[in-house]
Amino acid sequence: MINRRHFFQAGAAALAGASLSTCQRPSPTQQGAQRLSLTQLQKWEQLRYGMFIHFGMSTFLRQELPDGQAPSLLYAPDALDVDQWIAVARDAGMRYAILTTKHVAGHCLWPTKHTDYNVTTSLNTTDVVEAFVRACERRGVEPGFYYCSWDNHNRFGSETPSDGGDWNGQNSFPRSQEGVMPPHTTSLYQNFQTAQIEELLKNYGPILEMWIDIPGVLGRGYREFIYNHIAKLQTDIVIMMNSGIGDGTQYDVEYAWPSDLIAIERNRPPEPKHDPWRTIEGELYYLPAEHCDPIGKEWFHVSGDLPRSDAALAEQYQQCRDRGVNFLLDVPPNTHGLIPQEYIDALKRLRVNVGI
Repeated sequence: MINRRHFFQAGAAALAGASLSTCQRPSPTQQGAQRLSLTQLQKWEQLRYGMFIHFGMSTFLRQELPDGQAPSLLYAPDALDVDQWIAVARDAGMRYAILTTKHVAGHCLWPTKHTDYNVTTSLNTTDVVEAFVRACERRGVEPGFYYCSWDNHNRFGSETPSDGGDWNGQNSFPRSQEGVMPPHTTSLYQNFQTAQIEELLKNYGPILEMWIDIPGVLGRGYREFIYNHIAKLQTDIVIMMNSGIGDGTQYDVEYAWPSDLIAIERNRPPEPKHDPWRTIEGELYYLPAEHCDPIGKEWFHVSGDLPRSDAALAEQYQQCRDRGVNFLLDVPPNTHGLIPQEYIDALKRLRVNVGI
């Protein structure tokens, strides 16, 4: 079964040729050129531990990267309990949570006005985004949204990584070859993404973090526009353009800039620590890092995908702490719309083992 890790296996190798931002030591009084202040970013760093929640059409198709053609009715959780998810996060010692509002399948977990491929045409019409934000408010957990720019349903003429072409892996900017277009988005798709992000950030209240996945298909011009637009909609929000698989020591400006954060997906943070100070295009920025990885092997729930060993999870958590990055642990709900008991038990043991 193809999954994100296998699809982007070439990314780590390709990253060696990606553009690398150099580092220099700031003066003790330097604040950096980044949009958010050091105080704001360090407040985000102090959250330390969060829950990534991959849930949606992929859960029901048991495919991480669907072709976008499945009917909306296949999304059908029969015991959906979003409050349970956030209660689990809080009880695990997690301080924030990021929800996949739209993933590669293109199916949306809120009643968007811009496509009928959403919960209103599904067997369970719950506005999951609304339920998620309200549950976070009740449980004292900071809410964040994930939005995927690779959309196999709402294409508007775009070419996605599913179409092939010269795709060099998630961390390497796609380069064209004769007769083949690299994955890219059209201006019509970009208008669609802008409108949907406006819905998310205008209709559900203040959000901690906005996660934009697969930013390389957007192009530098639109990335700069949507970054600035998000910042205008919510001035205190932390914006993640997912720089992807790697340990964060190299950063591909052409793929993921601008961003407030550096992603460390799947790979562990570098030894001895993540260095947040980066010189990008002649300016010095403070860029904290966020390490994300599933509790098992898969981002979306798959029957039989058990949590990794207690020792492995404890080591991973401790490495994040010791190396100065936030740990965003993916804990996916199942087709009933519930976090399975084996994940809950593993999180409880992790909290005891590392003293969260």
